[in-house]
Amino acid sequence: MRNIKKFLKEDDLGDMGIGAMIVFIAMVLVAGIAASVLIQTANRLEIQAMTTGQETIGEVSTGLGVIDIEGQNTGGNITEMTITIRARAGSGDIDLSQTVIELTDGTVKTLLTYDPAALQFNLSDDENGSIFYTGNWNMTNEQFGILVLQDEDNSLTASNPVINRGDLVMLTINTDLCFPGTGGLEPRADIWGLVSPEQGASGIFAFRVPSSLTEQVYDLY
Repeated sequence: MRNIKKFLKEDDLGDMGIGAMIVFIAMVLVAGIAASVLIQTANRLEIQAMTTGQETIGEVSTGLGVIDIEGQNTGGNITEMTITIRARAGSGDIDLSQTVIELTDGTVKTLLTYDPAALQFNLSDDENGSIFYTGNWNMTNEQFGILVLQDEDNSLTASNPVINRGDLVMLTINTDLCFPGTGGLEPRADIWGLVSPEQGASGIFAFRVPSSLTEQVYDLY
């Protein structure tokens, strides 16, 4: 009888040891899987944080600035207009073919883009001393042209107009076509607009057309 009791006691102790080992191995496996998941999550968060940081820096530092707006008077209305822009300080390359101009007088709003196939691209030395040269104003009411004033690194071409630090560009707009009901910008008209690049801050402008248009060319902004 004593031998039987001794055998049963030792057998029970062996079962408990095996059970404890199984639980320990399971805990190690669970801890390993959890650690692997945490490491992968941390890596993904780090990569996402770096990407977000780089995009945020690009959004903050990149952008276009509007420095001047000129308009030509034809028959008492501003029928042609130029917006002079440059890249902001610290800005990266900006593709003008992906840039959109928003223009409104409170009644009509128009969106303009650059079309490389429309051949609305000129260098300043092509204009014979006049920015309102007829060869650069044959765009539609949905297009703007490009007149390059300064481009030391030759980054601006008709097929790939990229503006960067030091470049100076005029964007040409046929306001006669953009505002067909009025034949251009009328006297006393309040105009608001944006020059929005693909990435970065937009160039914002607002001006009022003079009440009496007696000169041929006006500095509007």
